[in-house]
Amino acid sequence: MSTVIFRFRPHFNRFNRLSACVREKSAWTSEKILTSTLKEVDIPNLTVDQYMFRNLDKWATKTAVICGHTNRQYTYEEVYKKSRIFAANLRRKFKIKDGDTVAILMPNAPEYPIITFGVLAAGGVVTTMNPVYTAYEIQRQILLSETTLIITNEDLVPTVKEALKLAEKDFPIISLNIKSNPEGTASFKELVEDDHVDTSILKEVNRQYDDVAFLPYSSGTTGLPKGVQLTNRNIIANCEQQNTDYRQYEYTTESHQDCSLVVLPMFHCYALSICMLHKMSVGLKLVTLPKFQPDMFLNSLLAHRFDLLYLAPPLVMFVGSYPQMTAKHLEKVRAVTSGAAPLPSADIQRLFEKAEREIQFCQGYGLTETSPLISLTPFGQKTYEDVGYLLPNMACRIVDEKMNNLGPDKVGELVVKGPNVMKGYLKNPKANSEVFVEGDWFRTGDLAKINEDGLITIADRLKELIKVKGYQVPPAELENVLKEHPAVLDAAVVGVPDQATGERPRGFVVLKPEAKANDKDIMEFVSKRVAPYKKINEITFLKEIPKNPSGKILRKSLKEQYCK
Repeated sequence: MSTVIFRFRPHFNRFNRLSACVREKSAWTSEKILTSTLKEVDIPNLTVDQYMFRNLDKWATKTAVICGHTNRQYTYEEVYKKSRIFAANLRRKFKIKDGDTVAILMPNAPEYPIITFGVLAAGGVVTTMNPVYTAYEIQRQILLSETTLIITNEDLVPTVKEALKLAEKDFPIISLNIKSNPEGTASFKELVEDDHVDTSILKEVNRQYDDVAFLPYSSGTTGLPKGVQLTNRNIIANCEQQNTDYRQYEYTTESHQDCSLVVLPMFHCYALSICMLHKMSVGLKLVTLPKFQPDMFLNSLLAHRFDLLYLAPPLVMFVGSYPQMTAKHLEKVRAVTSGAAPLPSADIQRLFEKAEREIQFCQGYGLTETSPLISLTPFGQKTYEDVGYLLPNMACRIVDEKMNNLGPDKVGELVVKGPNVMKGYLKNPKANSEVFVEGDWFRTGDLAKINEDGLITIADRLKELIKVKGYQVPPAELENVLKEHPAVLDAAVVGVPDQATGERPRGFVVLKPEAKANDKDIMEFVSKRVAPYKKINEITFLKEIPKNPSGKILRKSLKEQYCK
């Protein structure tokens, strides 16, 4: 890698000072509870749509969102006006009432914020759906969320209609009719361009800061997807928590506006909350991509001045390994943040090599249930195996199986609380009783270790631990070792039954293009780097590792397909 001197902008120096300050100051209490060292933030008593546009006058004419594929775009003033018109039509023409659930089923698009803020301004609750869902999966979420209306792309209308039949429901479909308007659907374009609608009906909306605003679905630590009730306060708190000394953006002014790419799916809480809601609340310019395609991704990097990139591990790996990716594509990127899954330092170093410099790199940690961000690494910190420090207004504990506090430098389950923690799972008291303990402490289901200074390291998912002769083996640890092999592009590890040891690790490997290696070579490579009980004795070569849209390895799929 080329040796460079990375010159920090003024607020980066503040990050370095903060990083040093946090390391010097322990926030552990005598009860072995860790509290954030950052100054607490005030959380406005607003709804999300009110919060988003409270500073509209500062950036009304600046671009809010643009499609990186078609160049379709809207200013902040246009997003506001169109969302209000849409909201009024939802109340008048579709009889949306306070608390009604409205589903958004579509890929990333510049209309996504207009739809989202329109539903919220109409008093509705937004539930997001993956556009690759089957009719069966859509009908299940329709029933679980009690959806009353769905907004979707024109090409997805047939699937939605099939889902409605399966669910035995008959409610309206609004089509994002960019090209045509499918039969039996209402036209989104007509609804948002209806300048004659009387928006005074929105005065009837009576939603409070502690009402549910979003209802994404998450599997949590176990089981089938559950409706995560995120209130206005939850979302706004998480936005404000990112506006502290850990902020990653520069302030929007008349002469400057940071630009951020939104390639991660907006139906997922990471992109919805961090990439869209938070960044629009501070006036950034968003460039959306409808899906990830290498050429589209690379073209966008060249066409737009991206200050910030928010990625998941598979995208970081792509940036570091794709042959057509060059330093030219990354020359204006100031900072990259990765989240959603652990990321080995080897992948980060490959990104630096592509950029021919050390871009500011951060890792964040969170869950859908925490709106989603819990911790973040400050700029200037280069210990890439950790996920940083607690955000303001938060506290956490490391506990054993009996919920005893373990304190610093001990591995146990991470339990957190704060204003960004969900209200609870929708109509699921059993699941709520499993994740909430001692009142408002939320069990993350993740194993973690926190040092004396409050630096958090995620060990693994609690439910995914492999137990070999009673020893705990985190799959992520072995995956990191596998990916250090020069021929390995990607890897996954799962536990399989073993008569002698209880369980044993089994590896799945994707080789780099044109690389050559056999299973014996790779297993010997791992054996030299881990304790005997962690050794991998079986390797399966795959074309790709199955992952969900946020980049988490689908270990259950691997077990079902290869480990029967």
